[in-house]
Amino acid sequence: MLNQGSGSLPDTVETMRDSLDTSGTSSAQRAQKNAHTERKERKSARLSAWAAVVLAGVGLVGCASTSHVVASDKPGTYTVAASATGGRMAWARAHELATNEARDYCEQRGMQSSVNTETVSGVAVMTEHESSVSFECHPRF
Repeated sequence: MLNQGSGSLPDTVETMRDSLDTSGTSSAQRAQKNAHTERKERKSARLSAWAAVVLAGVGLVGCASTSHVVASDKPGTYTVAASATGGRMAWARAHELATNEARDYCEQRGMQSSVNTETVSGVAVMTEHESSVSFECHPRF
């Protein structure tokens, strides 16, 4: 006769049956699957947070534009204007755009730019900041 104690064959079979779920996976396999799902969820949350940071940064950058270079009344002198909005540093972006446009204009002609005057307007946050640069193109030495 079989011993029906705690180490008996029916108890072992029942223990094995309990370790399997209805789909036939063991508790170790379920734990592994749960850990994989948790890793995917954490990765998805990190990507969502990163996307939110990027979108917030894009919103702070705002818009910027430049005008075409225009010859002024004084021969050999040109003017270009730039504007930027969004954030406290919009004036710096407007200044940089205007001076870069002046530099590029002169470089296309094999010359270098020399800024004569600059007029800046708009200092309040979230308003349009403008920079108007008057410049000349000089030969390179």
